[in-house]
Amino acid sequence: VQLQASGGGLVQAGGSLRLACAASGRVFGVRDMGWWRQAPGKQRALVAEVTGRCNTNYADSVKGRFTISRDNTKNTVYLQMNSLEVEDTAVYYCKAVFTTWGLRWGQGTLVTVSS
Repeated sequence: VQLQASGGGLVQAGGSLRLACAASGRVFGVRDMGWWRQAPGKQRALVAEVTGRCNTNYADSVKGRFTISRDNTKNTVYLQMNSLEVEDTAVYYCKAVFTTWGLRWGQGTLVTVSS
């Protein structure tokens, strides 16, 4: 099973990006899905997560600006990022907990926000 993230890029402050992360292979079932990020010189930190029942949790720094969602028919999790700030610059990693395979990480996608 693999997680493939996409949607990163360069955007000006105040702009928007949408990240997607699709699970492929012998998925069977997916429980929690989420996004984490790691800025230069910092530890990886939770951005947002969504449970199998679509309960969501956000880091305080992104509340009101980011929205996480999932499409269970496509085994895909999305992160809509609005009002981006320079401080949002980081490598964004998706994470999923699979019913059969346990926890897996995607490869990361770089988001760069310029001032």
